[in-house]
Amino acid sequence: MMLLRRAASAAALLATVLPLTIAPPAHAAADGAAGCRPPASVPLDAEQSRLADPRTTALVERGGLADFVRRFPAALCTARSRGEAERLLDTWGQALWQASVRRAQSQRPGGDLAPGDDRPLYWARLAMTAALAGWQPDFPADKAALRARFEDASRGLTDNAFRPEPGVRRIFISGFDPFGLDAELRRANPSGSAALQLNGRRITLADGTRAEIRAVVLPVRYADFDAGMVERAFAPHLAAGPGAADIITTVSQGYPGIFTLEDWAGRARSADPYPDNARALSGGTRERPVTAPGLGPGPEFIRTTLPAAAVTAAVQTPYPVLLNSDVTEIPAGGTAPVDRTDGPTPGSRAVAGGGGGYLSNEVAYRSNRLRAELAPHLPGGHLHTPVLTGLPADPRQLTGPEFERNESAITAEVRAVLEHAAVRR
Repeated sequence: MMLLRRAASAAALLATVLPLTIAPPAHAAADGAAGCRPPASVPLDAEQSRLADPRTTALVERGGLADFVRRFPAALCTARSRGEAERLLDTWGQALWQASVRRAQSQRPGGDLAPGDDRPLYWARLAMTAALAGWQPDFPADKAALRARFEDASRGLTDNAFRPEPGVRRIFISGFDPFGLDAELRRANPSGSAALQLNGRRITLADGTRAEIRAVVLPVRYADFDAGMVERAFAPHLAAGPGAADIITTVSQGYPGIFTLEDWAGRARSADPYPDNARALSGGTRERPVTAPGLGPGPEFIRTTLPAAAVTAAVQTPYPVLLNSDVTEIPAGGTAPVDRTDGPTPGSRAVAGGGGGYLSNEVAYRSNRLRAELAPHLPGGHLHTPVLTGLPADPRQLTGPEFERNESAITAEVRAVLEHAAVRR
């Protein structure tokens, strides 16, 4: 385990989801294109370039999100200033997130894919960022800043607060986008699916008390981590106040056939030559790990404070849940990496935590470094789900019964883990 493994009417849907404020204003042309030059032909980034595969469009359409993509370019052309553009990107991003959450929880129709499928959100968001890249407004616009606003809003980082209610525990989790898409474009990520299915849910904990879950879905891109997205996501829920969580855990896809609670998160990146979704490398290898940019001060390794013994004793079906104490370190005074199964030794340099040296490990380190700084009493850690399997052998088939059963089973067990981990101790 040492390294990370790896259609209904859309118009009717939008009418129930998109706020009236993002409809074209009355003075706009009928096609919504007044005051907006024709889209520019701009090179797509490495992640957006996968949109050329028609299966990505099919996933959006079969997930009931196609009208978001179709209507977005005209909506952009209704913005007449930087402030209007910022509000529009916030509103559309939040609407896309809310529609995806409601679909995942079977609260709205959404095509013929299983409700919990996380792929429609991923590909719709990406197509909308491609449209944003080609947009040519009649005023100066910082498209990178606008994209960042849209990314945050469409991932649950904004307008996604806990509901105030005394006595209800507050659980904050993160999942991830699909990744490894150059090898298999149809891949989903069960951690992202779980985040969508559980966001806003009220659950009953193992001791009978109630809890509310809030979730975000993070990108598999080093640049976003460098820019502080993890800290932006978690800081509001670690600072004292009504938005504070009682427990946090990051979630990602890990190993075949098992759940693992990761005992240790390491400070280093060391996953090269494995790239992120933008085909970028971390700059760190097993022999030469690097520290991620933008990290505040912290130890080489951070240990989980989740109640691992209680969780592993109570939750074991349909997948085993194990505590993983593996790390890779360069021992004090040494130069070569050493694999250990019992945690790090004093003074060592981190190479990899239980989640490897990739973004799964880094999200655990970043969030729990911040937790140790802002709310050291809080339980926090990282949960790896099993690898989601079951895609049909025919690459033209986007889903299948086994794939959908496995996705549902993983989310159900994530919920069971949280029901035991969040009990007040």
